[in-house]
Amino acid sequence: MSVTARGTSARGEGAGTPPPRSAPERRRALGLDRDGWFLLLPALLPILLLSAGPLLYGLSLAFTDAQSGRTAVTKFTGLANFADLRLDSLFWDSFRIGLVWAVSVTALQFLLALGLAVLLNQNLRFRWLARTLALVPWAMPEVVVGVMWRLVYNQDAGILNATLRDLHLITENADWLAGASLALPAVIVVGVWAGMPQTTVVLLAGLQNVPQELHEAAAIDGASVWRRFATVTWPVLKPVVLAITALNFIWNFNSFGLVYVLTGGGPGGSTRLPMLFAYEEAFRYGQFGYAAAMGLVMTAVVAVLLAVFLRNRLKGDER
Repeated sequence: MSVTARGTSARGEGAGTPPPRSAPERRRALGLDRDGWFLLLPALLPILLLSAGPLLYGLSLAFTDAQSGRTAVTKFTGLANFADLRLDSLFWDSFRIGLVWAVSVTALQFLLALGLAVLLNQNLRFRWLARTLALVPWAMPEVVVGVMWRLVYNQDAGILNATLRDLHLITENADWLAGASLALPAVIVVGVWAGMPQTTVVLLAGLQNVPQELHEAAAIDGASVWRRFATVTWPVLKPVVLAITALNFIWNFNSFGLVYVLTGGGPGGSTRLPMLFAYEEAFRYGQFGYAAAMGLVMTAVVAVLLAVFLRNRLKGDER
């Protein structure tokens, strides 16, 4: 009887443990079989050729003295470009301007988009039309947006100066894009207007995931509108906010086309973002290696800033 019990117990323990797998079976379980890789090749090849390849080539240029011209001989210079970049005050000025631009545009985009998303989430008449119109700036190319706002900001015939004169807010036309103190704020306004729709769409999708029953229960308990937003809406919306804020910061810091069309980096470099500075070094002065080093430094600094931001936010969520 004891032998039978021991045998049954042994079989019971063995039945709960899966049999060991062979190496081919483990590879198939992980999706690493040869047929699987063969099916992935059509999707992997464009990524490797159009993304990974140019990225690695750009990284390699940062350690050379690559210049424009067919007869120019490229030599490996190690960290010489980074040593020169460390002492380049113009680059760090552009980096400071880029941070001011990215932080300002990202913060204003979020605040305005959150208010618009809350409004569009209400049960209003013609809500579908309002949602459609809110997407119009997102559907316009950056070049078109830049040309349109150049006309708005035009000193002599722009609608902005004409409106302000009619309201008796100004007596002389302001040169919005050529004034050293006005150019960056004017460009920031355009950046907020152009990028706000995508943030609005993401936040509106997050708001629609908030259970309506929780709002109704909080209202019955006497919670105010702000209290319901802080205790019901915000906890559900926080992961969405974290994701779209980080993405917006990356997109805004790497902006090029909009500012290039509006001001070209002027006046006097007051709107020269880091991407514009790197573009000028590469395609105006032909210093490809030096420009690649700029791009590598910008990528590293933005990655560190985002890592610190995300770490602090995630720690706050855990508490």
